[in-house]
Parts: sequence; C-alpha cells; structure tokens
Amino acid sequence: MCGATVHFYALGELPPDAIAIRRTVFQTEQGVSAALEFDGEDSNCVHGLALIVDRPVATTRLRWLTPQTAKIERVAVLAEFRRRGIARQLMNSAIAYLETQGCAEIQVHAQAYVAGLYTSLGFLQQSDLFEEAGIAHVKMSKVLIS
Repeated sequence: MCGATVHFYALGELPPDAIAIRRTVFQTEQGVSAALEFDGEDSNCVHGLALIVDRPVATTRLRWLTPQTAKIERVAVLAEFRRRGIARQLMNSAIAYLETQGCAEIQVHAQAYVAGLYTSLGFLQQSDLFEEAGIAHVKMSKVLIS
C-alpha cells in the first residue's frame, strides 16, 4: 500500500492541484494539447485527488455516461511517484466511490501500456487498440456487483 489519501470533490469542483498534475502528465510529458485535455467536461465530473502527506501526487475524474454507467478518465500520477501503487489505490478508491453512488458499470479508455493494471482490477478489454490524443488505448469495462 502506498499510503496515499484520496479525496473526492463535489460535482464540477476541479481542484487547482488536479489541473497542475494533468498539465504536467498529459500536456508536458505526453504532448496532449490543452484543447483535448481540458475538453469542457470537467464541470460534469467528480474529481479525485491523491495526496501523500499533504502533497498532491495523482488525480482522476469520474464522469457519468448514463444513470448506471460511469467512466473513469484522466488518471494521472506525477512521474516521481509512479510504481508505488498510487494509481492502483486511486482506482480502487474511484471504484469504491462509484459503488456508493449506485454505479453498475465502469468504463475506461486505458493507455495500452497500463492496460495490465486495469485487468488486475477486474476490467475486461472491450476493443482492439485505437488512437486517442495520439496515444494507443483500449476500451475496458468492469461490471460492479452490489
């Protein structure tokens, strides 16, 4: 266990630390344009922020596609905190949060190089490789049993 604490914010409340992490990971490291990264959907999402002690180190957003289906998006961990189990803890927290909200199915568009993480969390691959923001992804989903 990595020892991170995960906080979820009210619908549409995007913490500035989450913005900074997404800019660092997606725009600076991966070359995703600001227009793609900040796509106008943030106000329709619940945002999660993982902290170690008081330092923000990872973020994600949760977006409802239907009343029973949510999509976990924008999972980002700062480079110096990768390979410590933070993404797994962030995902487990997001799954648990969505379960409390009555979610029946979760979808992700996983970057191909981390699809194994999602598989280990019970997600099943639903597509062949496709490109999103110039990066190889696969669509995956997980059915929640209440």
